[in-house]
Amino acid sequence: MKTVTSLVSYFLVAISMFAASDASCSEVSLAQEPADFGILVMAHGGKEAWNEAVLDAVRPLEAHYPTAVAFGMASAESLQEATTELEAQGVRRIGVVRLFVSGESWLERTRQILGLSPGAPPKKEAHENHSGGGHHDLQSTFWQIDTESAFVLSHEGLSEADEMSQVLRDRALDLSVDPERESVLILAHGPADDEENTRWIEALSQLAEPIRMEFPFRAVEVQTLREDWEEKREAAEDRIRAFVEIANAEGGRCLVVPFRVFGFGPYAEVLEDLEYESDGRGLIPHEAITVWLSRQSEALSQGPFEPSMAIDAEVPAGTN
Repeated sequence: MKTVTSLVSYFLVAISMFAASDASCSEVSLAQEPADFGILVMAHGGKEAWNEAVLDAVRPLEAHYPTAVAFGMASAESLQEATTELEAQGVRRIGVVRLFVSGESWLERTRQILGLSPGAPPKKEAHENHSGGGHHDLQSTFWQIDTESAFVLSHEGLSEADEMSQVLRDRALDLSVDPERESVLILAHGPADDEENTRWIEALSQLAEPIRMEFPFRAVEVQTLREDWEEKREAAEDRIRAFVEIANAEGGRCLVVPFRVFGFGPYAEVLEDLEYESDGRGLIPHEAITVWLSRQSEALSQGPFEPSMAIDAEVPAGTN
């Protein structure tokens, strides 16, 4: 884990490259990168404000690489569109930056859609076999895209990114009035699997360590809501509400910081009737996201790249 001082220094250098202005961005020549290399950013996607915030964070990269964004939960449709957009600009080696909280999210599904691992059917077969669901049904958007490009995927989630320590620190300080009377609650979505959930909490707790070390808050705690799994969510809600109630005891205040890509999610409903302070901002907007995106992009530009398999390649028996 970088110290807060070293993180700040890193941000100053990176921000000067990517966020100061279009003119400053142009100082780094595209000729320094392979002419056939481009960046495809994957993000969950949401309402217009959600998507625009992501696009704003990605935009500084456009001065350095051909760039496209694929919204959706590893949707073949959006990945096809983004890949085709890059290929129209001469890109044949694509770095896929996965803008998710967990590096484990949708990884194997993405590899299958891109033709790096077997398992995704051809588009025609997927549509013929699909018998239900709407536009957002996961099976209806699971097929192997048509491409002759080679890919390399990022594996680091935002929960593992040192840059996010600065976001958490800034969010907490923006809310803070008197740290000695305040407790900080960092709330995240959380996965279904218990072991993976433990990894989430450990990673986020490490990112929060500079807050504990630098400021005299009463407590700094990470909780996950497990929001898509009813039984686990119920127990998580009890723990979250108990923390807020304890934080408010004896004249205290609870500062709630969402560790989400954007927005406050369902947390207002969970915390209904409780006293707490939050500005509702997720990780975006913050310059640290662009810093992370640029670091991931630079690393991916070095490869190693994997070619997409032919769409009619034989799928081994028993592959799902």
